[in-house]
Amino acid sequence: MLPKNNGKKLLLLAAFSVSRFIPRLLSAIGLFFSLWVILPAPTLFLYPLAVGSPEISPWLVGINTIALLLNLLGRPNGKAYIILLICNLCALILSLLPLMQFPAASAAIATQMQAVLGRNYLATVPDADRAQMRSQPFILADSFRGIAMRDVRSDRAIVFANPDGVSLKLNLYRPMQIGKYPAIITIYGGAWQKGNPDYNEEFSRYMAARGYCVVAIDYRHAPKYQFPAQLEDVQAALSYIKNHAADWSIDLDRIALMGRSAGAHLAMLTAYGSSVLPVRAVVNYYGPNDLIRGYNDPPFPDAINVRAVLRAFLGGTPEQLKELYRRASPINYIKPNLPPSLLVYAGRDHIVQAKFGRSLYERLRATGDRAILLEIPWAEHAFDTIFNGPSNQLALYCTERFLAWALKSSDYEFIPLPKTNAAR
Repeated sequence: MLPKNNGKKLLLLAAFSVSRFIPRLLSAIGLFFSLWVILPAPTLFLYPLAVGSPEISPWLVGINTIALLLNLLGRPNGKAYIILLICNLCALILSLLPLMQFPAASAAIATQMQAVLGRNYLATVPDADRAQMRSQPFILADSFRGIAMRDVRSDRAIVFANPDGVSLKLNLYRPMQIGKYPAIITIYGGAWQKGNPDYNEEFSRYMAARGYCVVAIDYRHAPKYQFPAQLEDVQAALSYIKNHAADWSIDLDRIALMGRSAGAHLAMLTAYGSSVLPVRAVVNYYGPNDLIRGYNDPPFPDAINVRAVLRAFLGGTPEQLKELYRRASPINYIKPNLPPSLLVYAGRDHIVQAKFGRSLYERLRATGDRAILLEIPWAEHAFDTIFNGPSNQLALYCTERFLAWALKSSDYEFIPLPKTNAAR
């Protein structure tokens, strides 16, 4: 047994070591993740860091602040400590960037929504529906505790078609109360190669709890099944929904299509082309819309190899299949009197670059169609994977208001806006 004095010395030594180790560990963690707020991911393996770091920025601000205070309390001296403090400050500034950019992005989209939809565009939405919407574009506490979820009725894995022996399924989410509701039909992303209707289920449940029937649909995947198989599957799902609308309490006069990435591409093609159901609104989260331009102008760095993804989806290059690429590009279907569109693009997207969203927006406005562009400067592709992150909080705030205007407003009118000078 050690003498008491030696035991005390060991405890003090251990406490001192821990007191030095914890601040440095927090500093390293904070700096590592904060760097990904601005760094693009060079590989698919690292992509989750670039997507997730801006969305956990409130946590990073807390970690970096604690690390900085602990290091200051340690009475820093010497070059190593000065370097450590500089790293702490840099990490803190980087982690603050999304929150610093948030007010301007929020103000810009609020102004745009009022300009396009009308100054009091929610005035005729029922009070009960407005009361359920998020009160602010960003609620700091939700970043830490999560966005609260309520009970909904859910029916999963409903088979709606079996093309070529592939069982295609859908998930149905409905409010707990029996009634007739507008519907949001969602299409998942995954480079047309993977995914299922369970993707982004938090959004489906959130919207169902606020008075919508949300139907998440499936489609066949590339490269085994190439375009237009996916579009045919979307139409098959819409036909199935149409036939079962009465059973599912769906109001067929109030339908919106929503998709993410590849799913947004299919949603746009359906809504802007031809649909077996009348589409009242389109919500496009970071969807590719000009596939020829996307092939010829890939992002850098290109973590998923965009050109390989497009070849797998379409079966070749634009030089080999120019007409097919044109038919598969939603931007080529823009014409007057399209359903209103909410376009949500990530400013730092290295899969579907934000400039493609801006081009789509300009083309829609040039033909007099109602379109709203929310560009989130700090965000990466698939930002809404972190449902309670700053980016998705802003996108969700705008999306639920846009859909309430389109699907629940009593005086919604499908009137095109005057053409702009953005035509090409």
